[in-house]
Amino acid sequence: MSVRPEAAAPPPVVEPTKLVESGVVREVSVPPLVAPVRHGSLADLPFHNAEDAPDEPVLSRRQPDGGWVDVSAAEFAAEVRAVAKGLIAYGLRVGDRLALMARTSYEWTLLDFAGWAAGLVTVPLYPTSSAAQTRDILLDARATACVVEDVELARQVTGVRGGLPALEQLWQLDTGALNQLVTAGQDVPDEAVRERRGMLTPDTIATLIYTSGTTGRAKGCVLTHANFFAEVDNCTELLYPIFRPRDEERVATLLFLPLAHVFGRMVAIACMRARVRLGHSPSTRTEELLADLAEFQPTFLLAIPYVLERVYNQGRATAERMRRARSFDRASRIAVRWGGAAVDAHGGGKGPGLAVRAARGVYEPLVYRRIRAALGGRVRHIVCGGSPLGIRLGAFFTGAGIEVFEGYGLTETTAAVTVTPPQRPRLGTVGWPVPGTAVRIADDGEVLLKGGQVFRGYWDGQRGSTVPERSVDGWFATGDIGALDADGYLSITGRKKHLIITSSGKNIAPAPLEDWLRAHPLVGQCLVVGDDRPYLVALVTLDPDGLRHWQRMHQKADLTREQLTRDDDLNHNLNRALEETNRLVSQAESIRRLRVLAVDFTEESGHLTPSLKLRREAIQRDFADEIEGLYG
Repeated sequence: MSVRPEAAAPPPVVEPTKLVESGVVREVSVPPLVAPVRHGSLADLPFHNAEDAPDEPVLSRRQPDGGWVDVSAAEFAAEVRAVAKGLIAYGLRVGDRLALMARTSYEWTLLDFAGWAAGLVTVPLYPTSSAAQTRDILLDARATACVVEDVELARQVTGVRGGLPALEQLWQLDTGALNQLVTAGQDVPDEAVRERRGMLTPDTIATLIYTSGTTGRAKGCVLTHANFFAEVDNCTELLYPIFRPRDEERVATLLFLPLAHVFGRMVAIACMRARVRLGHSPSTRTEELLADLAEFQPTFLLAIPYVLERVYNQGRATAERMRRARSFDRASRIAVRWGGAAVDAHGGGKGPGLAVRAARGVYEPLVYRRIRAALGGRVRHIVCGGSPLGIRLGAFFTGAGIEVFEGYGLTETTAAVTVTPPQRPRLGTVGWPVPGTAVRIADDGEVLLKGGQVFRGYWDGQRGSTVPERSVDGWFATGDIGALDADGYLSITGRKKHLIITSSGKNIAPAPLEDWLRAHPLVGQCLVVGDDRPYLVALVTLDPDGLRHWQRMHQKADLTREQLTRDDDLNHNLNRALEETNRLVSQAESIRRLRVLAVDFTEESGHLTPSLKLRREAIQRDFADEIEGLYG
């Protein structure tokens, strides 16, 4: 079952099949690159790796005193077996739900595979979840056992445990949960784990992942082992530059995305499937993450646009402190021009001209090498998803020597359903369908999907079964609005339910405007509103890192956040950013006014989901007076 992508030649570029209606591409599909898995499950991956290449490092584990130690395939399989035996010893049965509530870590991935090896269904929870969210998910999933990271999360679960009749076991990682499980399973024979694994098939439920939900209660997405195989096998085969080593270089990635999110989870499984060395970092705070990247030195990264924006803004802030801001800005413009031309060359364009190539050579040691060094020095590829990256940022990183593969997907689709194809990138799009997937645009612009990675349905906690997903003639209806260009590349413009209809009847997707405005170093989050109003307005929060730098550079470090929202210089800065954003759209789609808020949108305040998406209704309710003031 183990896959070694580097053993095969790069797959040829497979042109998508397009269905054109009235001169417009309405449907596009790409055939699978690999055959579907017919036997076994994800639980087998560590053990097949141990059989095929026992000494090969498959993970790296951070040590308590710092530094990283490699974990071989044989060592990891032994740990998975030992923990799985402990789960069996505690009485967990095949099909029971094991909840995992912790930050991204080696232990998280170990418990995920151990749970599968014991025949369980794993249920991830964000460690930032509120007590009510934790109770709702554990109750709906009928979780039998739960592993938490620390005492605070243990107290949270204990506080709601009275309303969780199915929850029998609660373990805490920082007080030795893994040792406790290994000790409990010492008398369980290895054969018990083999028997549990043998009971699983590709169609067995692997996990229940609860969507964060921008409104209402989260729903559990039922994902099978087959869903993950369809996703990771086709993605690793398609993205061969990432998963095949160059020369003798060891391919590796540092995962910092939450493992409670399907994107991070899929990547961890893909690395195990392809035997790519995987490390874990629990923090996405800029300084902590950059320190981990410098130490681990990955060859590729999985990121959301927010992280890349922070890396870019950190680079510019450093240049400004060194009084080299103009040089950085020129280097940025050169990188964007070079990156855009290089991408166009894949479609038959001329590529970067002589002058741009020469200018890029000048700034290579001064700027671009520093950007790559900030990511650890060896990163050559980034897979980006979660929200649109934007042409400027994508072209910049391409020009800085890092190829960006942008993708689109949902929890319901086991992560990516489209991705930038190697050798055929197109900035401003989320690429072609992942091999084995089809995309269709409905009459109202909604994106519809088919493919082996599309989930079985939503979990019905009361009945302990699956409810089929909403479909349109057999297609999964995503709720996203998008379009296919003449070559079959997909662009996402917003959410169907988030479309703004102004009082003049103009339909406007707010997401692109928010993304463009949020790219400014001072902007943390941005919400555009305007339903039944004559024009659009925006609420803006300030980015802490960008704000501290701005205060230092303008000698205003003593001003409070409230005072800064009324500061003329800061508002002038943000209004210039607003003008730049409005140049990209028509007058009817432009944002006329903005209001800088003295508070942040956070998950704790109820304004962000765990995956950093805006809870629009909550924000508009809590800041109704500020919105009314913008129309006064």
